[in-house]
Amino acid sequence: MEALKACSVSLNPLKHLFHLGSSTTLIRRPYSSYALILCCRSSTTTSTAAGSNRNRNRRLSSTSASSTSDRDAVRAIRLKKVEELRSKGLEPYAYRWDRTHTANQLQDLYRNLGDGEELNSEEDHVTVAGRIVARRAFGKLAFFTLRDDSGIIQLYCEKERLESNQFEQLKTLVDIGDILGASGSIKRTEKGELSVYVNSFAILTKSLLPLPDKYHGLTDVDKRYRQRYVDMIANPEVADIFRKRAKVVSEMRKTVESIGFVEVETPVLQGAAGGAEARPFVTYHNSLGRDLYLRIATELHLKRMLVGGFEKVYEIGRIFRNEGLSTRHNPEFTTIEMYEAYSDYESMINMAEEIVTRCALAIHGKLTIDYQGVEICLERPWRRETMHNLVKEATGIDFNELGNDLKAAKEVTLRILGDLDNKDKSSIEACSSLGHLLNEVFEIIVEPKLLQPTFVLDYPVEISPLAKPHRRHAGLTERFELFICGRELANAFSELTDPVDQRVRLEEQVRQHNAKKTEVVLETDHADGKTKKNEDDSYEVTLDDDFLTALEYGMPPASGMGLGIDRLVMLLTNSASIRDVIAFPVLKIQQ
Repeated sequence: MEALKACSVSLNPLKHLFHLGSSTTLIRRPYSSYALILCCRSSTTTSTAAGSNRNRNRRLSSTSASSTSDRDAVRAIRLKKVEELRSKGLEPYAYRWDRTHTANQLQDLYRNLGDGEELNSEEDHVTVAGRIVARRAFGKLAFFTLRDDSGIIQLYCEKERLESNQFEQLKTLVDIGDILGASGSIKRTEKGELSVYVNSFAILTKSLLPLPDKYHGLTDVDKRYRQRYVDMIANPEVADIFRKRAKVVSEMRKTVESIGFVEVETPVLQGAAGGAEARPFVTYHNSLGRDLYLRIATELHLKRMLVGGFEKVYEIGRIFRNEGLSTRHNPEFTTIEMYEAYSDYESMINMAEEIVTRCALAIHGKLTIDYQGVEICLERPWRRETMHNLVKEATGIDFNELGNDLKAAKEVTLRILGDLDNKDKSSIEACSSLGHLLNEVFEIIVEPKLLQPTFVLDYPVEISPLAKPHRRHAGLTERFELFICGRELANAFSELTDPVDQRVRLEEQVRQHNAKKTEVVLETDHADGKTKKNEDDSYEVTLDDDFLTALEYGMPPASGMGLGIDRLVMLLTNSASIRDVIAFPVLKIQQ
């Protein structure tokens, strides 16, 4: 079991270090081969035996029970260590630690140090801090792997350098998971591992819970999402994804601001959820005595900024939609939305290419990347094609020749598409217009096949209530969506600026939604006679009258685009699920 001895350390600068005595040239095999192995074993015999017992019995139920029992036992032992330290007047949770170098700085600074060499001059005396993620002690040597935000460095600890019994205290006191500060000279072991040759150290934070072992730490995906902090400790490459995400966001800002865009902030709490068709989250403001909605888009307020005189605005912000969960959808996600006065959607095509390619170069240094085994070429220019032509190319159906008979168009579509599952057939049969039908066929048949970057142009007016009518083709709008790897990455329009047309379209959108809601809000379950609500269609759609008022003051011709940051990070980090690129995704309640 873990030793309960107290160490003679304190947290003031003169007393909290273990001061080491005479030096020796004894060299043993370092712990370099274990540097990346994380385990929940303690440093003592009993915990090691418990770990062995877990490995011998891997049945799910017994493993779970054993894991919980071991975890509680380790926690109890470590709590006793904390109590023992405090009984001696020692605080195991430090206020600060002054370090001179990070792990990677040392690795870079001393990369040319030869095997077996030690540098012991005053200028080579270093101080580091980080979490202990691996350890091995035997005989008169102990090796610890310390990880900080930059990387890892080995701590080389030798008994002859420690005063009195402090080497034993080091072995019994410091556990995997503890945050440690250490000072010493620089040494590269005979096996080639760069190390801090420890002269003194201090526990900065005592860890009470064991880190996950190799087996469960790699396979319990749900726990990785729920306890992301543990996931990042156990799997350093996870933290690298979020560093790359930060770089992507930074590169976006540099790109748009380099051409004059100004970042603004718009309300998250809104009186009317608009800018898209999606189920909103509803909350209640006590002082105002009214319902408010978490925004489903930043669009309508950014356009108000154009009315107010800004000509290039953007916002990077969280969006909230009370809808389903999947590998592509999270109830809260992040977008960049931008609007540019005196331009049309062609400008946003160029902007989308510029943003994505710059971000790819920032992360990979090249424009050919791998995503889930598919080579994606981001070299410009990207393919541009209309929705009509893509559907005709994939199915043979030319919607321009189907006429205005919606029922006949559905029959032709179902006959040509042939073997569809019941869900897709129902979606086609439920379409309320030819424009909806065209879009439905596109989403079912074409969208999954758009692996290479493709701008899909000229969407039907029925599904584009905020886009300007196409200047050459009746019934269409000047709108595009960008698809890569079968996923929508961006959506853009030539913005509708006619306030009368805008009001008509938004009122029609509300009318259609309310009609659908009336039909499906209450469905009778004939099997048991009960009535249930269809939650997907029972939400309210409201008209943003203030936005329409703003348009009546006059908005300049403009183009706008929203680009999904989460999906772009998925693409650039080869992540299969949106949960992999959101630090703390929304999850179902554990049963």
